[in-house]
Amino acid sequence: MSRFQVKKVAVLGAGVMGAQIAAHLVNVRVPVVLFDLPAKEGPKNGIVSRAIDNLKKLKPAPLGDAADATLIEQANYEDDLAKLGECDLVIEAIAERMDWKLDLYKKIAPHVAKHAILASNTSGLSVTKLSEALPEALKPRFCGIHFFNPPRYMFLVELINTPTTEPGVLDQLEAFVTSTLGKGVVRAHDTPNFIANRVGIAGMLATLKEVEKFDLTPDVVDDLTGKKLGRASSGTFRTADVVGLDTMAHVVKTLQDNLSAETDPFYGNFATPPVLAKLLELGNLGQKTKAGFYKKAGRDILRFDLAKGEYVPSGDKADEVYGRMLKKPAPERLKLLRESEGAQGRFLWAILRDSFHYAAVHLAPIAESARDVDFAMRWGFGMKQGPFELWQEAGWAQVAKWIQEDIDAGEALSTAPLPSWVFEGPVAQAGGVHTPEGSWSASQSKFIAPRRLPVHERQLFPESVLGSNAPDANKAGTTIQDEGDVRLWTLDGEVLIASIHSKMHAISPDVADALAAGVDLAEREYKAMVIWSPDEMFSVGADLQAMLPAFVVAGIGAVEGAEEELQNVMLKIRYAGVPVVSAVRGMALGGGCELAIHSAKRVAAMESYIGLVEVGVGLVPGAGGLTYIARRAAENAEASTGTDLLPFLTEGFTAAAMAKVGTSALESKKLGYLLESDVIVPNKDELLYVALQQAKAMADAGWRAPLRRQFKVAGRSGAATIKGQLVNMRDGGFISEHDFHIAGLIAGVVTGGDVDAGSLVTEEYLMALERKAFCSLILHPKTQERIMGMLSTGKPLRN
Repeated sequence: MSRFQVKKVAVLGAGVMGAQIAAHLVNVRVPVVLFDLPAKEGPKNGIVSRAIDNLKKLKPAPLGDAADATLIEQANYEDDLAKLGECDLVIEAIAERMDWKLDLYKKIAPHVAKHAILASNTSGLSVTKLSEALPEALKPRFCGIHFFNPPRYMFLVELINTPTTEPGVLDQLEAFVTSTLGKGVVRAHDTPNFIANRVGIAGMLATLKEVEKFDLTPDVVDDLTGKKLGRASSGTFRTADVVGLDTMAHVVKTLQDNLSAETDPFYGNFATPPVLAKLLELGNLGQKTKAGFYKKAGRDILRFDLAKGEYVPSGDKADEVYGRMLKKPAPERLKLLRESEGAQGRFLWAILRDSFHYAAVHLAPIAESARDVDFAMRWGFGMKQGPFELWQEAGWAQVAKWIQEDIDAGEALSTAPLPSWVFEGPVAQAGGVHTPEGSWSASQSKFIAPRRLPVHERQLFPESVLGSNAPDANKAGTTIQDEGDVRLWTLDGEVLIASIHSKMHAISPDVADALAAGVDLAEREYKAMVIWSPDEMFSVGADLQAMLPAFVVAGIGAVEGAEEELQNVMLKIRYAGVPVVSAVRGMALGGGCELAIHSAKRVAAMESYIGLVEVGVGLVPGAGGLTYIARRAAENAEASTGTDLLPFLTEGFTAAAMAKVGTSALESKKLGYLLESDVIVPNKDELLYVALQQAKAMADAGWRAPLRRQFKVAGRSGAATIKGQLVNMRDGGFISEHDFHIAGLIAGVVTGGDVDAGSLVTEEYLMALERKAFCSLILHPKTQERIMGMLSTGKPLRN
């Protein structure tokens, strides 16, 4: 079977979603052309041009590198429809108006390539009705594709077929969305708002109903329904503000317009809440208008009070007793909430009951299986667990009994009984909807296994649902050694994997020793070594808490000794007899960054945040980070025609002195922490697979460590130039006196200390300068203030 290749994509509609989808295509290096209407005044592509300019201002940033905005090709429907013929995938993302979409389809249909897939990024309109405007030849290649906002960061993409969609087309599109765009795909039935928005918005409306019933304020509700409940930290009302109250209202209207009391027994709860109606009337649409359920006034956050019709001070928190309840195991937690007498506890039980009730009643029409509902809610709404997972963990039969008792007592939002499959048959016998065999399909009345396409073979440890007994990456493979907070293990007997499992993967002396032992073991018995951990962090760097006791007991000598040992481990990794590949995801800060840059290669997830941040705690990078900056500057200068080292040093010095962190793998590459030869992986679940393949390929190609060599430094004259600029920053009030002192020490190390420009030095020589600077700062009172501030508050102190 020939492989479906997406060489170019067209996005129709340069609104907020369309432009951001185009931006993400650029992030993953897919050529894209962005269309919109011709502008009535000025250049014809003015609408698209303004949308692309706006991408650079949006937060969170839709582009991994803002400079890549220029890579989006601009087009309009009047002059450029022929360009559609060059595209393998066409994504329509115009406003949610059925008539507008149908009119556009008639216009573009003759120009879509015969092999291309046409997909509508609708958030809830009937995909089948949309397909009716298309020629018969195009219908098999048409489907729905629902990205969640913001598309760069939200993992979920829903794919929706019509009765005429060719099954192979959905498989092809899923492979592209999964591996190239880095998303988690859920296939939804063609029902209003599909899965995530159907369940999520119904849950939000239910929450607003219960808020009214229990007379709670938005700030208290957000405190209860955020991280404490295992949901997005923004809670309920802040999430609505971020999404946009107009967007929320549109999704609610889709439910109102396309459902009825006959098709949805919860329909009576879908009326637009009075508080939402009032905010829409005021034009307060949330974050985009700087006012919604919340509004910032100077440094104060205000909340909207419907009764008063104005904003009032916010900041109230939930009662601590409920925070303690929410930390209990699921069976005890739900029992305590159900039996609670306080309004906040009763509210929490009510919204959980409502979510279980709604999901069970609607499982058959909206989704193939319960797994799709749980994934949709986890990936689309930031929940730690989907509704079925939590229900099952808390005790399927007991929770079902409680829900039905509330329904019978008139406490629930609908009188619809729980479906019979909840109490009888395979689900009741299995104690839930998720089993090792598969997840329950209410429409097919059986457990069905996850769909496996060839692209899924790249996911060695894909996300799974509770009860599925999927392999646990923390226990998988063959463990060789598990000491010092590092597990050394292998999947295939060829590549050794080192997984750090200390808190936040901090690098303590024990972790460093274990990594060194891993290199020794890999050199003796394996082809290569990969440093990878299964959770959402590479390493936040050196363990300051582990260092302080040694400093208190043995003085600065103990710190210097520990730093030298850590530097030696970095050099051991750099000059290992086998390739060491760092598989980076999430934060790689300070020592974590230094661990990555000393590896033979880096394989980084798109959402990797890499940087040397030691300045934030009043220190300089002390595990070879500054040595790396000096060496890379010398290598880059040598490869150029210029002889002046300083221009090649400036970016690295600035990044370290200002504690710059790349906000994506692309930006980290610009900062020099990733190289052009490194690999960026869009899908986090493919990271280990790609790292292992890269490591094996390097070994099979006869990889050899680089030879140790001397390199040139900028010397005292280079340091003087940098320090002259620092004086201006200090005197201008841009940096503090202590920042000036630290930056001066960094300049001294990266330029090679008190030597002439062009002097040849070794890595060991520069590392000695690093240690000296690091230890001098440990003794400095202002650095000690910064360290203690970070350890006590988790936030950098600027002094």
